[in-house]
Amino acid sequence: MPALLAALAWQAGPVAATAAPPDLASFALEDLLNMEVFSASKFQQKASEAPSAVTVITAEEIMAYGHRTLADILKTIRGVYVSYDRNYSYVGVRGFGRPGDYNTRLLLLVDGHRVNDNVYDGGLVGSDFILDVDLIERVEFVPGPGSAIYGNNALFGVINVITKQGRQLDGAEVSAEVASHDTWKTRASYGRRLDNGLEVLLSIGRYDSQGQNLFYPEFGGTAVGLDHDRADNFYGKFSFADFTLSLAHADRKKGVPTASYGQDFNDPRSATIDRQSFLDLQYQQRLTEQLEFTGRAYYGLYHFSGDYPYSGVVNHDRTDGRWWGGELKFVHTAFQNHKLVFGAEYQRDGQRDQANYDLDPYAVYLDDRRRSQRWGLYLQDEYSLSERTLLSAGLRFDRSAEGHESVNPRLGLIHRWDNTTTLKALYGTAFRAPDAYELYYTALGPPDQLANPNLRPEKIKTYELVLEKVIGSDIRLTAATYHYVIDNLIEQVTLPGGDLMFNNIAQAKANGIELEAERRWADGSQLRASYSWQLAEREDGTWLDNSPRHLAKLNWSQPILGNRWRSGLELQYLGSRRTSHPGISAGSSVVTNLTLTSSKLAKGLEVSAGIYNLFDQDCVDPGSDEHSQALLHQDGRTWRLKLGYRF
Repeated sequence: MPALLAALAWQAGPVAATAAPPDLASFALEDLLNMEVFSASKFQQKASEAPSAVTVITAEEIMAYGHRTLADILKTIRGVYVSYDRNYSYVGVRGFGRPGDYNTRLLLLVDGHRVNDNVYDGGLVGSDFILDVDLIERVEFVPGPGSAIYGNNALFGVINVITKQGRQLDGAEVSAEVASHDTWKTRASYGRRLDNGLEVLLSIGRYDSQGQNLFYPEFGGTAVGLDHDRADNFYGKFSFADFTLSLAHADRKKGVPTASYGQDFNDPRSATIDRQSFLDLQYQQRLTEQLEFTGRAYYGLYHFSGDYPYSGVVNHDRTDGRWWGGELKFVHTAFQNHKLVFGAEYQRDGQRDQANYDLDPYAVYLDDRRRSQRWGLYLQDEYSLSERTLLSAGLRFDRSAEGHESVNPRLGLIHRWDNTTTLKALYGTAFRAPDAYELYYTALGPPDQLANPNLRPEKIKTYELVLEKVIGSDIRLTAATYHYVIDNLIEQVTLPGGDLMFNNIAQAKANGIELEAERRWADGSQLRASYSWQLAEREDGTWLDNSPRHLAKLNWSQPILGNRWRSGLELQYLGSRRTSHPGISAGSSVVTNLTLTSSKLAKGLEVSAGIYNLFDQDCVDPGSDEHSQALLHQDGRTWRLKLGYRF
């Protein structure tokens, strides 16, 4: 495969010499604080001037700590936690992490392209994520409401995965890894920037794990061979002049060992498939010295299928989504002290189909086929009130697929107290429209699941104060406190007759504090530690399920043996959480991960060895309503060995 990719690039033209990409880990902390980010405002700006406390995780950190999935990366971010039900990974932010919600309250982007599908509005972040993590240049996480710029789903934040450029590979690259539970993974990539200006990045990968045999006391038995996980992915990016074309495809099949939705336990036919693809064409041009234009057109596909055996009969669940759309965006700086960004988005959903039927004997229970469209208009002004003070004001109008209309403002007052201290006062609202699954899905029970086409959008209102400070040239401090209220929260409820239906329930609210400190030393050592306290409750004062009061994290990276090796140590404390089963809680846990990496043993060779959950901590996550298990046990101690070679 590397030879084939090289041949394709050779036909396009000779190779241009390129410099190695900068090592962000070697930057001074002032540079990191003022590093430009894109995701907070849809234009490049200093992180210290963004209307959010943006977190950036770089490719160097991903390698140093041996992160295997996007979920692993997100776990290191302050205020963020991830739950896993042996099928999907669910991201919680600031005390809100509803088990089984498919990450619908976060917006997931790849290079600014929306990845959430058009049926569940879900964002996949585990082995089902559409990209290999080795292709990630950095991850920008923008906490807080983002609907004033991005529209639907950005209740608790925006995750923007920025991919590498072809010039950063500057040749062919292959990697192979083996891990616990008969797991292996391979990848082949090629990237170059050519003399004719064409830049190419191509990559294919495969992941395969046999998983574990898992004992479940609820069923009095062991699920044998049902934890398997297999995923294939492809990614390509082509840049020429002002155009960038990106295409991606991922196909993942996962066994279901938990007998979710009341299906037969330990039946080898139980499995789910997630298949997603996108094509994205972007054009960016500076029309005048003070006006920049960006146009984007895209096409997306999503397929889900699940096989669930009941009394020996396989019930087949199927979802197919297909959509296309575009965005026009302008960044305008002609007015003194103002930087305006304004634009429009449109998406046409050509397919939002859901079906459910038994295979043999054939019987249809659901065949719902829908089309829809949504659009939005947005405007943001970054106004310099003085040399040290910025006012960021944004507003967006959205009309969702079901005709719901939503207006969402965002205000940020950003004051640079001195050359090392920045204060931010932030306010914003965001919305999440009910997805097609919540609105239209029906299933026979008992209990039956009923559709509810009368659902209203969720709405969040958030207030936040942020302090960012640099001490000397090697210490960065961040402190944030926030309060949010969610109205019309959508949850699945049990009706008086025992049936299930999604409905808008009362408010949820939360208060929280986040603290983070980062230090870097001249020898390349790095330390990042954070603590989060969060209290998320219903309107009646009851504690939300799967909502830890306390999160604490430490990441320590240290060069060893004259910088030939680097160690990466992670400590992650997750406080206790309530489950949906009365009287049962998931206890607190501390997980320790240790990784050793080297890129200096031989030219072009990279080696990484990791031990995860080093001390074999017994960790559990709350099960969502489709599981009989109140608590789902997570992996104990596991290991991984990875080799990579660059030609």
